[in-house]
Amino acid sequence: MATFEDYCMITQEDLEDIKDSISTQDLPSAINTIKEYLKQQDLVELNIGVTGESGSGKSTFLNAFRETTMEPEVYLHPKYKNVKVWDLPGIGTPNFKADEYLKLVQFERYDFFIIIASDRFRECHTQLAKEIMRMGKTFYFVRSKIDACIDAEKRKKSFDQKKTLDTIRGDCENGLREIGIEDPVVFLISGFELSKYDFNLLQERMEEELPQHKRRVLLLALPNITLEINEKKKKALKENIGKVALMSAFMATVPVPGLSVAVDLGIVKREIETYYNTFGLDDPSLQKLCETSGKTIEELKSLMKSPLRGGINLASILSLLGSVFLVGAENAVEYAGGMSYMTVSTMLKRALNDIAEDARNVLMASVGTAV
Repeated sequence: MATFEDYCMITQEDLEDIKDSISTQDLPSAINTIKEYLKQQDLVELNIGVTGESGSGKSTFLNAFRETTMEPEVYLHPKYKNVKVWDLPGIGTPNFKADEYLKLVQFERYDFFIIIASDRFRECHTQLAKEIMRMGKTFYFVRSKIDACIDAEKRKKSFDQKKTLDTIRGDCENGLREIGIEDPVVFLISGFELSKYDFNLLQERMEEELPQHKRRVLLLALPNITLEINEKKKKALKENIGKVALMSAFMATVPVPGLSVAVDLGIVKREIETYYNTFGLDDPSLQKLCETSGKTIEELKSLMKSPLRGGINLASILSLLGSVFLVGAENAVEYAGGMSYMTVSTMLKRALNDIAEDARNVLMASVGTAV
């Protein structure tokens, strides 16, 4: 079985293998070999099964609009194709049998399950939960449509949001105890306002209970909707900087003319693009944020101070080195020996800090307050 180290550590043996394979290649082939190797760490799959009764809000949770799924349907993450969220067939039919259902949806495929209800949890939910536990997998109870409940309660003069949420959570947990679930934990979620209520608690619980090599996959794929998630993404990305810098430094020892410089710039550009996508600062993500926040894309971009905000190109990448190292773009690829481990590491740390700060500012502006 693959371990965390199999996916995330670059060993000396790995580096020697890469060096041997590319030492006889021409420059374009060698660069492609290195790019393919770096992609391997992005191939760890995360499969999430989402189920519930028809009308429970699972399709809203999935950001889709189909309530009559008869077979599992997969939705790929728009940026991380290795993250797959599965819309499973509805439960709650008169002849529902949990064991048969799990066979139907190919139970072994999923890393964990999210069981959604928009009202009280019923016998079909607990049947499924118990069968999932019996088979050694993890599940999470989610009570959906919390925004509708809050809107209804707001009409009352005595409205208190915390008391309302505590009451809903208590009713769900008591109902689950009555039908056989010991110590149930229920997460209150609004599919339309994920940053509110218990989404942070849910992602923390999922992160804690996933195998270590899949935690990074989950963190990078999460929507950047709270400051806490923003910081966790930054930490996860920072952990990769040493490995990337090590690869860059090692390539300087390979006797392929021009390889070190080309690899240095290519690796740094690839990592920075990952930062922008992960924090939702790419143009498609910003456009979606505009639609929900009422801000214009120009307003959001005006908050971004990173030297890379105008585009990820040779000049902007080299600007991360500071004025001492900056040379004319037409001569930039002629510096000898490539970049050192420390240089690549410093560049990426600066880029990550700047981009994470930009993401924080954009996030706070889009919601009008700290989240």
